[in-house]
Amino acid sequence: MPELPDITAYLTALTPRVLNQPLEHLRIASPLLLRTAIPPITSVEGQPIRALRRIGKSIVFVFRPDGSQDDLFLVLHLMIAGRLHWRDLDPKKPRPTLGGRNNLAAFDFPNGTLTLTEAGTKRRASLHLVRGEAALANLDPGGLDPLTLTPEAFQQTLTTENRTLKRALTDPRILSGIGNAYSDEILHAAQLSPLAQTRKLTPEEFHRLYTATRTTLETWVARFNAEAQIKFPER
Repeated sequence: MPELPDITAYLTALTPRVLNQPLEHLRIASPLLLRTAIPPITSVEGQPIRALRRIGKSIVFVFRPDGSQDDLFLVLHLMIAGRLHWRDLDPKKPRPTLGGRNNLAAFDFPNGTLTLTEAGTKRRASLHLVRGEAALANLDPGGLDPLTLTPEAFQQTLTTENRTLKRALTDPRILSGIGNAYSDEILHAAQLSPLAQTRKLTPEEFHRLYTATRTTLETWVARFNAEAQIKFPER
């Protein structure tokens, strides 16, 4: 599942390609993808993307339609097997089609097409279109950004309830954007058991966990961002 470093890389790659570009057309092949009906998905067609954001493990495309007081937020959650692909517009070639069972949607821009695919037979990826910050907040699990927390806030957040380290790190209501892959790497770097209880850690163990969390995420964010500035992250 794409996690904080992976989503950050997508945002890095998407920014120069789609920011301030109008979403000319949104083609949806899977009826299971779109989870909202109001506002209608056509509300964002022809509208430029004003900003890109992350909430949890979701990518948020921000639109401000002319004459509207509220932003529209197109929220894409890739789940486990969802991936994004970019193809620059070639006047001599047609845009990518949505043939094949893995192609779920295509976002057509003047300069290219962003395609959403999902491997496997189960369709878990989701797309929501909501209006206003309050509606967007309802889609946010509420976890805190681990890269902005002080050591004290990090410890307080993880000890609000007594949980195993594995569960605490991966609970989206506690920390934002950490899943199985990076939690395993964090715990390995901190030399801590995933079954250790958060309220039973010593101050020195919490220091190791905090340091490992920041170092692991910052390392992968830097690496993936550097790669995303060169080419679109296809894998």
